[in-house]
Amino acid sequence: MKRFCFAILLSLTLVFSVTSFAKEKKPQPLTHSERGDRWAEKTLHKLTLQEKIGQVFMVWCRAGFLNVESPEYLQLRETMQKYHVGSFAMTVHVDGPFLLRTGPYEAAELLNRLQRDSKLPLLFAADFERGVSMRLAGTTNFPHAMAFGADGSAADAEAFGRITGEEARAIGVHWNFFPDADVNSNPANPIINTRSFGEDPKEVGDLVAAYIKGAHEAGMLTTVKHFPGHGDTATDSHLGVASVNVDRTHLDSIELPPFREAIAAGVDSVMVAHVTVPALDNDPNHVATISPTVVSDLLEKQLGFKGIVVTDALDMAGVTHLFANDIGRAAVEAFKAGNDLLLIPADLAASYAAMLKAVQSGEISRQRLDHSVLKILKTKGALGLNVKRTVDINQLAAVIGKPENIAFGEKVAASAITLVRDNGQVLPLKSEGTSVAGLPYMTREETRNDTVAVILSEDVRLDSGHAFARELRARIPNANVLYVDPRIAAGMSDEVLNAVAQAKKVIAAVYVIPTAGKIDNSMNMADATGTLLQQLLDRAGQKTAVVAMGNPYLASNFPKIENYMCTFSNASVSEVAAVQALFGEIPIHGHLPVTIPNIAARGAGIEHPAQVAKGGSENAPK
Repeated sequence: MKRFCFAILLSLTLVFSVTSFAKEKKPQPLTHSERGDRWAEKTLHKLTLQEKIGQVFMVWCRAGFLNVESPEYLQLRETMQKYHVGSFAMTVHVDGPFLLRTGPYEAAELLNRLQRDSKLPLLFAADFERGVSMRLAGTTNFPHAMAFGADGSAADAEAFGRITGEEARAIGVHWNFFPDADVNSNPANPIINTRSFGEDPKEVGDLVAAYIKGAHEAGMLTTVKHFPGHGDTATDSHLGVASVNVDRTHLDSIELPPFREAIAAGVDSVMVAHVTVPALDNDPNHVATISPTVVSDLLEKQLGFKGIVVTDALDMAGVTHLFANDIGRAAVEAFKAGNDLLLIPADLAASYAAMLKAVQSGEISRQRLDHSVLKILKTKGALGLNVKRTVDINQLAAVIGKPENIAFGEKVAASAITLVRDNGQVLPLKSEGTSVAGLPYMTREETRNDTVAVILSEDVRLDSGHAFARELRARIPNANVLYVDPRIAAGMSDEVLNAVAQAKKVIAAVYVIPTAGKIDNSMNMADATGTLLQQLLDRAGQKTAVVAMGNPYLASNFPKIENYMCTFSNASVSEVAAVQALFGEIPIHGHLPVTIPNIAARGAGIEHPAQVAKGGSENAPK
């Protein structure tokens, strides 16, 4: 009996302890405490000049499993310690067009290890524009920002920020380079596009403020970008100099209002763009990043921003071309302009040396350096990193990828679906049942041309279209799915057009999204896939539904489209939602957050109620 009672007591104690532990570990809203601020001030006075300079640099950290003695980890640790690096931007490895996503456990373990190997606590940031799933598998999948614009719910944007913050903080990332406050007023913009919430400054500002509120509830730092606005540009600043050629009145009414909203909402940092803005600074060699007029005068003095000012990545061509003969000067000029944190220098050694020389010579005063370093240290103190800098990996399974969060991402993707054109002859598609379950590797479905889906993407080796095809075949098992990219489009044109000619109904799923640093990053399909799509529409436009899995503006170049649906995203949740909408399984009530020239105005959208019960992959063979 005593043993039994002891067992019960022990069980209750463990339950209480686990419950208390879970509550204790939940990230709290960011608040500057007296204890954290005192630690920051004391730490600042103890730092050497070299250590202070290291605090204003942020460099890459590519998450993945690394042995403690692997050359990659040793080099990463050596760089951190040699240059006293204070912050890392977490990403993953890439292989050509492939983003090699890793898992939450591998990322958290690596970030913990770097924290333990660093003299001072580290700040970890990341580009989680579409949630943590942009970099790590198993996390909540969200569509692009423009899908939230089509959804139109501030409450959903707030939940987006909260969920992303919870998952990011769980793996040890404190700071998200989001939300995007750019107003995408230029349909030809090759780099913002669906990364923006839309073209209306008021709606963009409302969604930005809501996201910040949600992120702060989860204790995550936020960043608005790309100041003073990158939406009205036609150049990718990763590849060249983009210019915002509008007057000050336009800036005050279109570009700047979302940034004002973000500052009022308490945004933690502002990222400055590598764009020229003649209305603010007419020096042709002054991109905003190195312009005191833009950073110190406009952002800090006129708009009253007091938080951390961070450059866009300093390895981008938009700024490196100005310093090709002395690459380290980019860091110095950016810091002199008023930036506090120097992101991804093209050459860390040269940039660090140039900053050290500038402070030692008096070009940059020690008071100015201390001002920025103290901001960064106080932020670390507000995060509690002076008390505990690592995360509990055992908590990941309870925080990452919660079913209710995954369902929320699916709901937003479905709510964003916008039907722009409908000739009444194609939609909804009719399900023909599901595949018959059989033994593994023993089932083979016959492919027929009654329903043909053409997946047009940047590269057929990517994941684009796979979720779409899986969902389609779950409803029409014998559908003919053809994958096409610019390299093979011309060679496949006869096969595609012959299949289309025989088809009763055709779906063209077009994957065009903004891709940083992509050469010839055109968003208008001016390549072989565009030619093939035009041929397809010329021959079978009445029976074809075009689904824009990303860029909504592409219809402007194909005026013969009779059935046009937009998802504003290529995320897998958007692929699933698109198929559900095609089959009438979900209501369609999204509205365009942007104007599609010569096609439809902002706010347009044909609404349809759900017409049949959901089918989908849950009925497909496992």
